[in-house]
Amino acid sequence: MNLKNGENKIQVGLIAKFRNYFFTGILVTVPILITLYVTWIVITFIDIKVAGLLPEYLNFREAFPYQIPGLGLIIVIIFVTLIGALTPGLLGRTFLRFGERIVSKMPVVRSIYSAIKQIMETVMSTNSNSFREVVLVQYPRKELWVIGFVTGSTKGEVKRTLSKDKNLINVFIPTTPNPTSGFLLFVPKKDLIYLDMSVEQAVKMVISGGIVAAGK
Repeated sequence: MNLKNGENKIQVGLIAKFRNYFFTGILVTVPILITLYVTWIVITFIDIKVAGLLPEYLNFREAFPYQIPGLGLIIVIIFVTLIGALTPGLLGRTFLRFGERIVSKMPVVRSIYSAIKQIMETVMSTNSNSFREVVLVQYPRKELWVIGFVTGSTKGEVKRTLSKDKNLINVFIPTTPNPTSGFLLFVPKKDLIYLDMSVEQAVKMVISGGIVAAGK
């Protein structure tokens, strides 16, 4: 009888270990596989689009006996880099002003272009602290805390309207598990707690719903 009980315990222990190893394997492999799959889709999509824009004699998807994944992406990177190199020059600035003048005359397009340009200039600026600082904010009420990202100091009409506090900070509150959506809050700096964790660590914590601990 004792032998049977011992055998049953060994079997249960082996099954439990197998289950734990299996789920650990899923946690390790699934993010990697999804990342590789999404990367492959993006690269293939770019390759197809770039090949479609080129004349037939330059179509790299047909010119070679076999496809070279990522060649379209390399072409795009080189093209964008060349534009960046030419823009500071006189010719580049002239074309840029001419293009912006055309866009400024299109009612809907000019609003979209202006908003996107402002966002990109703010995010890409080397002097900007946008999304470089992680804070804790009491939201949606006191004693309930959420992770937020500082996007800059509050300016313009909002700043003038809320002139009671001279030091307001724009804070983006991401949602779980999709951190690309969220809320914009205008918070007095004195009500923020600045954290040492990196933005990457904070994003991981938000996506995982707190399962992945961040910081020291």
